[in-house]
Amino acid sequence: MARLKIDNRTARSLWLQSHGLAQTPTGPLDVLGLIEQLGFVQLDTIQVVSRAHHHILWSRNQNYREPMLDPLLRTHRQVFEHFTHDASVLPMTFLPMWQRQFARKKHEVSRSNWFGKHLDPELISDVLRRITDDGPLSTKDFETRRADRTAMWTRPPHKMVLDYLWYAGELATSHREGFTKYYDLAERVYPQDVPQLSDQAQVQGLCHAALDRIGFGTLGEIRKFWEACAVEEVARWAEEAAPDLIEAEVEGADGSWSNVLACGDIEARIAALSSPTSRLRILNPFDPAIRDRKRLARLFGFDYTVEMFVPAAKRQWGYYIYPLLEGSRLVGRAEIKGYRSKGALTLGKLWMEHPHLMTPKRLQKLDAELGRLARLSGLQKVIWAVE
Repeated sequence: MARLKIDNRTARSLWLQSHGLAQTPTGPLDVLGLIEQLGFVQLDTIQVVSRAHHHILWSRNQNYREPMLDPLLRTHRQVFEHFTHDASVLPMTFLPMWQRQFARKKHEVSRSNWFGKHLDPELISDVLRRITDDGPLSTKDFETRRADRTAMWTRPPHKMVLDYLWYAGELATSHREGFTKYYDLAERVYPQDVPQLSDQAQVQGLCHAALDRIGFGTLGEIRKFWEACAVEEVARWAEEAAPDLIEAEVEGADGSWSNVLACGDIEARIAALSSPTSRLRILNPFDPAIRDRKRLARLFGFDYTVEMFVPAAKRQWGYYIYPLLEGSRLVGRAEIKGYRSKGALTLGKLWMEHPHLMTPKRLQKLDAELGRLARLSGLQKVIWAVE
């Protein structure tokens, strides 16, 4: 395999290009195309301004609006929901190589202490019968109750069964009302002419698709992209695919070098690079470009932690903090909240990575981007309440 060295500036540009963040987020909008480019878009229940999946798509093209995702799932069946590293929306074209993930998650969930004791065969049969007879149902359509109401994270038995069958690929997300998920039989949601791929072919497809979308990465990073293959499976794929891959070294923000594998057309991608847009961008905490915090620190020198599950007294920054991207640098972070009842987007706190970055021009860029983010959520005004 060829040996290639990629300096840090080029690596950052490649990374942003691969993740759809290098260009100005305007122009014709193709929502399905964005999801296919990214591979998946993480779903999240938290709505501080706009939920993660909407914000991630908007970050790539700001003509996107929240109602645009639903028809792809509900009407056109061009996407489906399942579990990568977390609940996500995936292109339906990936379904053939997702069969192994259904089997993996079914095995994992059925053996877990969290689910296992709730998977009563009679309740499973009852849930499947209800959905078969009545069509798509949500958890609100069932009446079982939690045995222990004092435990914050416990779920009613029927919810555990619904989720188990969803993980297993026996149920699928039919549609959502608001953020409430409706489950239906998979055979009534997924196309019935899905090609049957061998397990090996599925692993190969997943690994190639992952590397194509990140451009370069370690075997661990390739595996973590989908969280749908074991370590040894990815290692075996790399050995078999070696003639089509490029061995490379990538320079980190601190000047250190790491060994990675790169996609076969990496040199053509480098040759076609242009400077990332200088527009300041507000990224969602669950954006796929920044999800791997160790890689983020290595490439961009940006130390970032999602602190929503950290006790308030131990948080360094805050509950839901948005990284700020400008060009190929992460220049700061901000606490931003949306108040739909007041029609207002509020900037509560702002930190720049270095004091010299707090310039009038950059603040003007931030104000303009706050206005655009407000419009995504249907908010009419921006309030600066920086402490």
